[in-house]
Amino acid sequence: MDPLSTLWETFFDWDSMREALPEMLTVGLPNTLILAISAALLGSVLGMGLAVAGISRTRWLRWPARVYTDVFRGLPAAATILLIGVGLAPLGMQVWGPNPYPLGILALSLIAAAYIGEIFRSGIQSVEAAQLEGARALGFSWGEAMRLVIVPQGIRRVLPAWVNQLIALIKDSSLVYFLGLLASQRELFRIGQDYAANTGNQSALLLAGLFYLALTVPLTHAVNWIDRRLRHGRQAAAPGDDDDLDLALPGAAGGSQR
Repeated sequence: MDPLSTLWETFFDWDSMREALPEMLTVGLPNTLILAISAALLGSVLGMGLAVAGISRTRWLRWPARVYTDVFRGLPAAATILLIGVGLAPLGMQVWGPNPYPLGILALSLIAAAYIGEIFRSGIQSVEAAQLEGARALGFSWGEAMRLVIVPQGIRRVLPAWVNQLIALIKDSSLVYFLGLLASQRELFRIGQDYAANTGNQSALLLAGLFYLALTVPLTHAVNWIDRRLRHGRQAAAPGDDDDLDLALPGAAGGSQR
């Protein structure tokens, strides 16, 4: 057989895809979303704490945050998942039984927090110092100024980078299978891997990859659209609105007089 025929039969067997599709829709997709969204929410909370600690003037807050970030950004994701999932498995068995999801979510959250913390820190530090000084001049305390003025602006500026981390979490959720999953706990990649092992055909894995694309590509375009809206505001609804917009611009009145 020529290479193209082998590639087609190995990865584009529609019957194998059709067989795996129902389980990916009913089991794999919900589990992948549970892992990714839960880890993103918890990682964002932890990341914000790391960001605030990282810009603190107090060494005992700033140094631990830097060490944490360096460690969890440097370790491979698989190693972190195994360290948390296997190392804390006895505790997990006592608390919630033989369910690897809580420890898997915790491991993904710790990884995400290191990256999200740096994202938030860069966003917060990108806000002009005059913003904080102006808020303090209006009577805000430092904490109120950070919470109400600086942090919202910083998060808005790094929204695309935060979504990129969410996309990475969606893909990293496939590594939770290292902890051992029951049939009802399998995510997209694990289901594709099982079908590929049972049939000797890799088409189910390709189908799992298409599911990941269906999740991540629209998310990327959606956040790009939101980012443009936040940066530039609403655009004119009709061409006739341009004249009104020109009149509203500084110097437009003087230009019309000339």
